[in-house]
Amino acid sequence: MARENLVLKIGLTGGIGSGKSTVARCFAKLKVPIIDADEIVHELLKPKTSAYKKIVAHFGKTILTSRKLLNKKKLRDTIFSDSKERIWLEKLLHPQTIAKMQKDAKKTHAPYCILAIPLLFETRLPIKVDRILVVDCPKKTQIYRIHNRDHSSIKQIQNIIKTQINRGLRLQKAHDIIRNTGTLKNLEKEVKKLHLYYLSLA
Repeated sequence: MARENLVLKIGLTGGIGSGKSTVARCFAKLKVPIIDADEIVHELLKPKTSAYKKIVAHFGKTILTSRKLLNKKKLRDTIFSDSKERIWLEKLLHPQTIAKMQKDAKKTHAPYCILAIPLLFETRLPIKVDRILVVDCPKKTQIYRIHNRDHSSIKQIQNIIKTQINRGLRLQKAHDIIRNTGTLKNLEKEVKKLHLYYLSLA
């Protein structure tokens, strides 16, 4: 069997504002390869790509900024206020994103890698991971963080949370859980513990 197929794949997920990106950066500091769904989507949405053209054709040129870039805030507000539009966009982006993630994972030469997938449970596409790591925090903390970060309205944030899997169910599906309610130093300690554990499994 090829060495690439032996890489342990950890699916990193959690609700919006839970701190997934911060946890991913903590793993990255430990030299763990991070395959990030959001980064892949960012590449897919660049001008002149197939996805970009389809989105503009679907939503119209009003979805663009003055520099002809996709207005991501406007796009986000649109899809989270209309479930049909959200489903349309997910069907366009999710298959390409997952395919690229799995391709990158096969190329990884490390004991394990992190697949950062915000919608790991929500997408209906098959995602092959060996363990699921959930970053968790209370709903009030989610709202506070996103409101401060994006200046989104409380209603907009609640609309996004409603589209995501129930917190309790997400925790039930997790193999490992990081409670992100303390300091960055505490978070780094939790990540280090899991890092050593994943190395032992790999």
